[in-house]
Amino acid sequence: MGHLDHATFGWLTPVLSYAMACIGAALGLRCTVRALDETGRSRRNWLLTAASAIGTGIWTMHFVAMLGFGVTGTDVRYDVPLTLLSLLVAMAVVGAGVFAVGRGHRQSAGHAGPEHGPEHGSGPRTGPAHGRGNGNRDRPGQGQGRRQGPGRAGALLLGGLTTGLGVASMHYLGMAALRLHGTVRYDPLLVALSVAIAVVAATAALWAALNITSPVAVAAASLVMGAAVSSMHYTGMLAVMVDVAPSGGHLPGATPMQFIFPLAVGLGSYLFVTAAFVALSPTAGERAAYASAERRTEPATTPL
Repeated sequence: MGHLDHATFGWLTPVLSYAMACIGAALGLRCTVRALDETGRSRRNWLLTAASAIGTGIWTMHFVAMLGFGVTGTDVRYDVPLTLLSLLVAMAVVGAGVFAVGRGHRQSAGHAGPEHGPEHGSGPRTGPAHGRGNGNRDRPGQGQGRRQGPGRAGALLLGGLTTGLGVASMHYLGMAALRLHGTVRYDPLLVALSVAIAVVAATAALWAALNITSPVAVAAASLVMGAAVSSMHYTGMLAVMVDVAPSGGHLPGATPMQFIFPLAVGLGSYLFVTAAFVALSPTAGERAAYASAERRTEPATTPL
């Protein structure tokens, strides 16, 4: 059996992969928080951005970590179509989980109380009913809408299960893209443990998206989520065993530096650009404040 090295570059790949997971989680949480304060197309767009950020962060974490993976006695290559498919799977399953939770939140928010009125869901609000006088507790996505509704817990569990199983599928689909001289086997108990970690981590992430709004709390939650995703990855990697069959034959696929590294750099750049977009985009409350300020500064017109 070949010796597996999970850190051929030392601590560089584990630390960098953890950082990518944290960045993706932080962006996803912030985008989900923003989505829950919006309605209609704006909410959908923020949820799509959240799904792409979390999915990209998880996938980038996995393959940055895989840059440090090596097996004595054989080279390592990657099947390009399968690797790209694993990226699409990551984004799709995270999107399914995020939208399930977002839909459950919207349904529970609709039953939060009569104070939302028939116009609930029509957009950001201003005025004493939704302003500072009550701590913004009645804004869509906050307060009662986050804590009530029979569909919320079910949506959270369904979304966590779907996302967790999807993240595990992404991991093992990425491992299926591995090409080397030998046979890859897995310890079923460690595989099951890695899947359980993925489901728990995904459920915790979606819960955090619904309940955490403070930037400091989001940062702390993203560190925990990054650790959970990294734990799932390395637990899954501990399950791997390789029976090397030395051969001088040509291995199909691309080397990590030919394919994985450029793609990881590109996706990492996407995360940083998205972070700048989120930071510069005004919130619903800020837009309402700007509109209110503009109305107050408009000169009064007197009829002739």
